[in-house]
Amino acid sequence: MLAKWLHKVLSRKSVAAMKKRELPFAQHRIQADELSFAAEKVIKRLHNAGYQAFVVGGAVRDLLLGITPKDFDVATDATPEQVRKLFRRSRIIGRRFPIVHVMVGPETIEVTTFRGGEVSSQNELGRIMKDANFGTLEQDAMRRDFTANALYYDPEREVVLDFHHGVDDIRQRRLVMIGKPLARYQEDPVRMLRAARISGKLGFTVDKKTARPIAECADLLQREPLARLFDEVLKILFSGHAQACLRQLNTLQLNNVHPLLDALLPGAEGNDNIVALALHNTDQRLRADKSVSMGFVLAAVLWPRIMESWNREKATGIRSSAAMNAAIAAQRDHLDKSWGIPQRYSVVMREIWMMQPLFEIRRGARPFRLLGQQRFRAAFDFLCLRAQLGEIDAEVVSWWQAFQQASENERTQMIRNAPAQEGIANKSRTRRRRRKTNMSRLEQA
Repeated sequence: MLAKWLHKVLSRKSVAAMKKRELPFAQHRIQADELSFAAEKVIKRLHNAGYQAFVVGGAVRDLLLGITPKDFDVATDATPEQVRKLFRRSRIIGRRFPIVHVMVGPETIEVTTFRGGEVSSQNELGRIMKDANFGTLEQDAMRRDFTANALYYDPEREVVLDFHHGVDDIRQRRLVMIGKPLARYQEDPVRMLRAARISGKLGFTVDKKTARPIAECADLLQREPLARLFDEVLKILFSGHAQACLRQLNTLQLNNVHPLLDALLPGAEGNDNIVALALHNTDQRLRADKSVSMGFVLAAVLWPRIMESWNREKATGIRSSAAMNAAIAAQRDHLDKSWGIPQRYSVVMREIWMMQPLFEIRRGARPFRLLGQQRFRAAFDFLCLRAQLGEIDAEVVSWWQAFQQASENERTQMIRNAPAQEGIANKSRTRRRRRKTNMSRLEQA
């Protein structure tokens, strides 16, 4: 009880001690037309209804850095219910702290009510379990994680509100935690992963005080729900700078957090393994504003585990495709339950893996059937990654590349001239030897 009262008093003192800086256009150079149509519409409607509303967080940070934000978040003094009444296409989500998703055309704007200074409930380790108290703009700025994310932009007045010298930290490319880092990580351990992702993506240096408690707090992440950790891993993979983010994880000593992150770590440097190749290609595609397949990336990340199991199954003498099915079945429960991979991704992964042995078969009708598969292109791109690493003969990739571009007659001719699959050829030779032996026995009889 005393600790809760003391936290409340100190929070009030901290808020009172804060000095709000209003930066005019000349000092930030952010123009209102740099916002998305949806963000402008949401803010304008909130203002017209008499509420405060600002673009907040990463979008303001990115605009100051000259980066086009991928999404825009809005902070307001309107409660979730009041926001919900203003926007027909909206819904309230979140258990720990309710927020509103407002849909404008194809875009979704996340609208958050200012958080209060007092936390509703925490567990014995300091983890925030419920946070449903609303507050003022100043209190909300105190509750943000990093100074670079505690910036508020008002597009009508064209001013940026800065409570923690966040603009200075951005200009010095420095990531600084608001408040005491140890307590902030205990409140929400995922902030440690966020520190690695933001600093890696933007090329920021993590402030010494901000970085110091991370190694001792890393174990707290193992208590977080797998689904929440998986979402953070996705943000790292889709950052466009996944390799740099993984290097930051190593620097900050964030190890043994999640099995998927451990599987990703070999991809932090170079291009000498399939994980690194997949991450490098993904980063390039995202920076070029091209689409990427999460299932494809995960298939590459987890391939070393599947390939080891596949080779083990093939060593027993069963067909290559049957060995692959057995390898996937052996790993399925572990990947789905222990890794927390959603079904929509694991289905794509399995289809890509199951098609790899089928590329070995280039005779008969199978190449035509394989070409018609929905995941053919993803599976072929995966085959190309394997060829780069010498796992499969480059001639196989060249054949399939030519097969895709050939006419119907040319494909038929290619199939006639294609070599038989080694395993199938061996079985055919065995069958022929058996027939010859049987015929000899009949003749002798």
